[in-house]
Amino acid sequence: MKWKLTRRFLGSVVTIVVIVGIVNTILLFCLLILQSMYNIFGTEEGSAENFSRIFSQYVELQNEKPIVNEEGLEKLQDMNAWIQFLNNEGEQVAAFYTPKNLQTEYSPVEIVQTYKYKEVDANTTVFVGKAHNFSYFLGIKDQRIGRYVMTYDYAKVFKYINILLLVFLIVDIFIAIVIGFLFGKRLTTPLNTLIEGIQQLRERRFKKMSVPKGVYEDVFRNMNELSVKLDQHEKERNHLDQMREEWISNVSHDMKTPLASIHGYAELMKDSVTDLTLQELHDYTSIINRNSMYMKDLLDDLNLTMRLRNQQLPLQFEDVNIVGFIREMTIELLNDSPFGDRQVEFETNMDKAVHKVDKKLLKRAIFNFIYNALVHNDENVVVNIRIDNVYPQCEQEQKSSNISTAPEFHTQITIADNGRGIPSKDLEQVFERYYRGTNTTSTHGTGLGMAIAREIILAHNGKLDLTSVENKGTTITILL
Repeated sequence: MKWKLTRRFLGSVVTIVVIVGIVNTILLFCLLILQSMYNIFGTEEGSAENFSRIFSQYVELQNEKPIVNEEGLEKLQDMNAWIQFLNNEGEQVAAFYTPKNLQTEYSPVEIVQTYKYKEVDANTTVFVGKAHNFSYFLGIKDQRIGRYVMTYDYAKVFKYINILLLVFLIVDIFIAIVIGFLFGKRLTTPLNTLIEGIQQLRERRFKKMSVPKGVYEDVFRNMNELSVKLDQHEKERNHLDQMREEWISNVSHDMKTPLASIHGYAELMKDSVTDLTLQELHDYTSIINRNSMYMKDLLDDLNLTMRLRNQQLPLQFEDVNIVGFIREMTIELLNDSPFGDRQVEFETNMDKAVHKVDKKLLKRAIFNFIYNALVHNDENVVVNIRIDNVYPQCEQEQKSSNISTAPEFHTQITIADNGRGIPSKDLEQVFERYYRGTNTTSTHGTGLGMAIAREIILAHNGKLDLTSVENKGTTITILL
């Protein structure tokens, strides 16, 4: 492909050069003919020749001898010229401004020699004219003016012109091939790179190309942008495929246990329906119902976890006063019958802290942390919920630089308990799916609460920290 493009470009260059050469040659011959006929360029020689031919208008006869009138004498002085009149025998009959060493008698051969060649001196060109039956030499002393006499054979001239044109044509074609090859290679190499880049895109290989300077710079830059976008779309597609496969795998894995329980008790009820007591039927249906509800909660939690983790869940942000929001959550918790007599404390050092949050999701995350502290500890555990202002690290720098700007702060939510704590070997697994710890017998929930809570905090661009000491308690810190 590369050489094909080069050959095409080279052929175009050679064709253009040949056509241009032929046209230029024709134009050159036409100009030479016009110049010889009409002196279209108005050269100095043509002006001098014309001056010598029309000078007869300044010549008059006096006593049968030619003289130059005053206007003609002024013209001679302006042209730095002289004039010599001759009779039919070649003898001088009158002269004006002629040099001292100029001969006064000429044979026919000498007349021809004087006209054709610079016989007077190297700076003077002699022209011939006629006035009142007298011939005259008109010499113009000017180094810029010259005459060149040529003799030629038409047949040979055309022969040599043909040979010269052929040589020029061959040389032009050779030069065109060399230049066309060099420029063609330079111009077609980026095209070949572009073609290879398009083939890579077709094969789903998204590789950036180096951007050359020149006419192709924008093309290469757009190709690289296209490659980046296609690469992003490909990664997104692969990511969605992976999400789907992970979702199917998680659902398949997590549904096996409750489905097995439901299937087992359903089979037992079918096979022993006449032998079961009302209490046994009630117990079995309760187990089936509990497992079906667990499956529903598990599906909801799995779906929420996957969407949060992959940033596929749109959050409904609104301005919320965090202090009042968590105070209401604490009251709601204490009004719940299972936790009405539990020790839950709420503290704050401020009245208002407004943040843009998704109330539903943030409420679920904080409730998950509080429920874990209550459910996985003894009934006498004390849970403390505290809200504080925390200034950023750059506050001291602002104070030292005397900048009069309002200091920014973060809202810190701390949920601490004095319960069993978490063993150090389990700390890294707290936010993993289905973690329940080794020092608790509770099986409440789906095992996804902490993982969901962490993803919710991260979705709010918050920070989450957990510290725990065994037999002393656990502290969860949320920074918004």
